[in-house]
Amino acid sequence: MSKDKKTSNVMRQIDENLRRVYFENQEEDVPDRFKELLAKLKDQDTGKRDANG
Repeated sequence: MSKDKKTSNVMRQIDENLRRVYFENQEEDVPDRFKELLAKLKDQDTGKRDANG
């Protein structure tokens, strides 16, 4: 097997693994702790807007 062929196969495997990991992580829910933090930040942002008119 030529060096280019080996490199191509390795790159293909890396690509496949990265895609698999990306899609697996994409399906995971956001942890409750982060949801709570985002809600607090949104409330703070809304409060600042109300105060500034």
